[in-house]
Amino acid sequence: MPRLDQKLARIHSGAYKRADFIIADAKDPDMGPSLWATGPNRQADGSSTRNRTRAEFLDSIRAILQQDVVDIMLTSVSNLEALAQTKSFDGTGVKPAIRANDTTDIWVNRGAGYTTHPSRPFRTASPAAFAPLTDLGLYSITFNNNLDWDVAALEAFAAFRADAAKHDVKYFLEVFNPNVATGIAADVLPHYINDCIGRCLAGLTKAERPQFLKIAYNGPKALDELASYDPSLVVGVLGGGAGTTRDCFELIEQAEKYGARVALFGRKINLAESPLDMVKHMRLVADGALKASEAVRSYHSALTKAKITPYRALAADDVVTEAVLKA
Repeated sequence: MPRLDQKLARIHSGAYKRADFIIADAKDPDMGPSLWATGPNRQADGSSTRNRTRAEFLDSIRAILQQDVVDIMLTSVSNLEALAQTKSFDGTGVKPAIRANDTTDIWVNRGAGYTTHPSRPFRTASPAAFAPLTDLGLYSITFNNNLDWDVAALEAFAAFRADAAKHDVKYFLEVFNPNVATGIAADVLPHYINDCIGRCLAGLTKAERPQFLKIAYNGPKALDELASYDPSLVVGVLGGGAGTTRDCFELIEQAEKYGARVALFGRKINLAESPLDMVKHMRLVADGALKASEAVRSYHSALTKAKITPYRALAADDVVTEAVLKA
């Protein structure tokens, strides 16, 4: 049984312990921002003159797979196919997953204005095509308090579930924060999102429901409310921007404390000075072996030993900068 399945089984049985916290690496930026989001081809001294090529990006994924610390590797279908051809998952406990849809709020292409409009559902990937590669996909949905587009998003979600069921594909559900103004007060918005999640899943049987959720961390109160409401629903948090190293570890520490059981981080890993050391320390924080600030110091020590120039000095990198984490 894959490591992910073992952990989910223990979480659902009520036997969760810190070592069961699930870590996913979201290496799927080509499904949204595309070429520029592979990240800089960073040298040890911190310099970079270009972004990574697809081949270099695939190599960075293979390095994470060989480390065998993350529990899930999320990629585009095309990149998973390339990784499968080189048997990159063989000998690891990492579960392959693909981004099953690419709604317009992730179309952050250079010069584009798509994200200024309410998110619209769109799906490139086909369960019939990717099922031979993996039986797990990420489906994302965004609620904007816009009746027409929210109904359209839910109808597209229903169509995906039916299509996935035909091909024995399971999914986890990503619920983004609204990508445009909603008219909802800031202190109410996290609870609006919780209500949207509960409402869209209430009509589904156990077999139809997601394996787990991937949502923005909107603070302790909102996360605790959602995680406590239905313990059978495993809640995970997405990473958001790269931030400081302390932001990354603080998010894991706070999210686990208030009920999250999964962390799905993309830029926080991909844009790190040393992605392998970042993942290693994420695991230590999730396990409770290191506190967030201790992990920052340990991470910088690893950079020094590897002669890798950090983006920031230790003091600056050990500062919480994301507002929701400060609160």
